[in-house]
Amino acid sequence: MKRIIKTKNAPAPIGPYNQAVMSGNMLFVSGQIAINPETGELEISDLKRETSLVMENLKAILKEAGLGFEDVIKTSIFISDMNNFVQINEVYAKYFDAETAPARETVEVANLPKFVNVEISAIAVKS
Repeated sequence: MKRIIKTKNAPAPIGPYNQAVMSGNMLFVSGQIAINPETGELEISDLKRETSLVMENLKAILKEAGLGFEDVIKTSIFISDMNNFVQINEVYAKYFDAETAPARETVEVANLPKFVNVEISAIAVKS
């Protein structure tokens, strides 16, 4: 059975989906972009700040489900320009221990929602 995860500490969905869905002990977190949950405003003028906000939104959703970054087993990173990879990866790396970091892929795409620079989704397992 699935359980819908919702928190006011991350942006509300901008379409027909949920922030996350828990199924058994697995959590599937929808792709997060740099919408500030306090203001509802998009923050994309600085790439590192944008990536930080994406990660903080993921963190808030994980926390609502009783999980943390240590429980993440897979992430998907979508970026609008592969030339931004180094800066995005620098911020992303601060949220994971290198020894136990999750599996992931990073893909350059033509356009992302609201024309952001980065979107990240995650799968976590509650032990």
